[in-house]
Amino acid sequence: MHVEVPLVDFLELSSDTNIGEKSETIRQRVVAARGIQIERFRKFSNSTNSAMGSRQVRQHCKLTAEANGYLEHAMEEMNFSARAHDRILKVARTLADLAGAVDIRPNDILEAIQYRSLDRKLFS
Repeated sequence: MHVEVPLVDFLELSSDTNIGEKSETIRQRVVAARGIQIERFRKFSNSTNSAMGSRQVRQHCKLTAEANGYLEHAMEEMNFSARAHDRILKVARTLADLAGAVDIRPNDILEAIQYRSLDRKLFS
């Protein structure tokens, strides 16, 4: 997965004012998401969304009609493979876990598609 980030102004970097999210806050969110995944997979050999097999993806990555429409459109327009389909769902599931959401939200799918699109730009 690749993430495109904007350049940071030198004055922001050298300023004493910290405008970003604190590392501890991010750490807490990640620990909570990992806890969700550990609980989700407690009866299985894997413990993370990234290690889900196809059957687990179908079970744990249910989409609303809106989210499914976004994914279908991306699959058709960007010619993503079946492997890319499952990887998008895994990333979207992780994004929902990080947000503490039970279900994958349309924005989770859009963000996951965006990451996959960056992979295509960098490696094609």
